[in-house]
Amino acid sequence: MFNKALKIVIILFFCLACAQQIAVLAQDVVPPMFQDDPIASTLDSIAMVKYFDKGLVKPVSPKSNKFNFAPDSIPRYDAAIYESRLTKLDAESPFDLEYNDAVKSYIEMYAMRKRDLVSRVMGMSQLYFPMIEQQLDKYNIPLEMKYLAIVESALNSRVRSRAGAMGLWQFMYSTGKMYDLKVTSYVDERCDPYKATVAACEYLRFLYDMFDDWQLVLAAYNSGPGNVNKAIRRSGGKKTYWEIRPYLPRETQGYVPAFIAVNYVMRNTAEHNLYSSIPKRSFFEVDTVKIKQQITFEQVSAVLDIPVEEVEFLNPQYKKGIIPYSADDPYTLCLPAAKVGSFITNEQAIYTYLKKANPNSQDILAMQEVMRIHTVRRGEKLHAIANRYKCTIYDLKVWNNLKTNYVKTGQKLTVYVNKVANDNASAVKQQATPVLKQEVVSAQIAQDNSTTQTSEGKFYTIGKGDTLWDIARKTGTTIDEIKRLNNFSSNYVLLPGRKIKVG
Repeated sequence: MFNKALKIVIILFFCLACAQQIAVLAQDVVPPMFQDDPIASTLDSIAMVKYFDKGLVKPVSPKSNKFNFAPDSIPRYDAAIYESRLTKLDAESPFDLEYNDAVKSYIEMYAMRKRDLVSRVMGMSQLYFPMIEQQLDKYNIPLEMKYLAIVESALNSRVRSRAGAMGLWQFMYSTGKMYDLKVTSYVDERCDPYKATVAACEYLRFLYDMFDDWQLVLAAYNSGPGNVNKAIRRSGGKKTYWEIRPYLPRETQGYVPAFIAVNYVMRNTAEHNLYSSIPKRSFFEVDTVKIKQQITFEQVSAVLDIPVEEVEFLNPQYKKGIIPYSADDPYTLCLPAAKVGSFITNEQAIYTYLKKANPNSQDILAMQEVMRIHTVRRGEKLHAIANRYKCTIYDLKVWNNLKTNYVKTGQKLTVYVNKVANDNASAVKQQATPVLKQEVVSAQIAQDNSTTQTSEGKFYTIGKGDTLWDIARKTGTTIDEIKRLNNFSSNYVLLPGRKIKVG
């Protein structure tokens, strides 16, 4: 009996040993997976956006530099040097610029692995930092807060996060609305560098009045004041960022270390052999004018002889290449300073010229957007509503803070529509779905009749009032591609009846 029990014990030990060996082998074959750092992931997605290319040229390494580094040298320092440099910065800052392993990892990310992005940011800072510093000073906010815009967007005013936040300061739709940032079919003021900066300053002051600590303000800006208050309660009433950090969302745990790292890197670029990209325009080389009639980027480009790409870059808040007209709150156009005087001097002549060049432009120039409320009908989907109001599903989701494409019967949706189109359609009932389908089909037929396919490619017949933006949208191509295919110069003219190549 004893021998039998002993055999059973030996067999069990053998099985356990085999199981442990299998587990070890499995670990060798399938290594553990770790989540990517959310801030590094965001920087990677920003780096892929071609927005920077419109406003920058590549960095030029000086023939000599402060530390005589080779052009391709990537300096590395030990922890004591990082800590010493941050201690000097901390002595002059209201922020607690503490050095630790988390901060070190972000310093190395910016100064070593993201060097190209940092050189772009250095170039963009020459366009945005003077304006940002003016507003920070006006609201009595430490000037170091300008580096928050680098953490948020890498100074890319057109970037959109996965959660739907937009612009330099990454405002969500609901937060932007609280601070009067309009989002319509044509305009997203979250991408307006000036207006978004003013809104960010107002929000930062609000958060400071709540927490009385700039480090907690940063955490609240990233995750919301509610999450910071929860972390304070869970920590047992602690009141500093580093004490409540373990109780904050994962992204926010890296947010303040990233902010400290950006402060360090931007103040020690020479020590890390980092060179600035050269901005095509700095802050002191641009200015703005108020628009009295609607105008398109194409028209601005043609009249003032400015590349469309530069107009787009300087005016990132306009979503469709159109600056709408508003009598109550006129929109602005940002231009190279050298062109502002010419625009103001010839403003009326420019509008007159545009009307003559485009016989249908009078109605277009008078267009304004109005807000309407749409009540969802039974079985109605977002794509049908978007078709009805000539907008996109994304527009509907942003205007109504929708997280999914699902809407329920009776739900009220905010939409923005063309005032002229709205007036013309005022007699049409909201539930007239068959009429809508007919309108869509008619529009498709009209589009098909203006586009022809030959052995030499795809051609489009220009209609009255057509702009390159209209043609690109109808034919599924881009303005740049149309210009390339037809060798258009900066002073091109679209003549009704003429055929141009679109594919």
